[in-house]
Amino acid sequence: MDYKKLDNTMLNLLVEKFPDGYDDDDIVTYRNANNEVVECVEVRTENTAYLVKVSKRLVMAMEDFDDSDSDDNEDSGLDTDELEASEEE
Repeated sequence: MDYKKLDNTMLNLLVEKFPDGYDDDDIVTYRNANNEVVECVEVRTENTAYLVKVSKRLVMAMEDFDDSDSDDNEDSGLDTDELEASEEE
């Protein structure tokens, strides 16, 4: 799952599981159908395991979500357009 497909529920699960961020030990690596190496972190609910693709955008999304959650900010949504524009490809 790419960060663009994350909703606030999934972001909340990520922030709860990795409150201080994730490190190399948390990363699951595999090769996709195109033989490209993909790095993910795993998040589980009661009946589902999700692999969320690791990227600079994911880190920024988690930080922004955590900041907006800890502040009493009216805008609790995630502005993915702003995140996309700020990442260098």
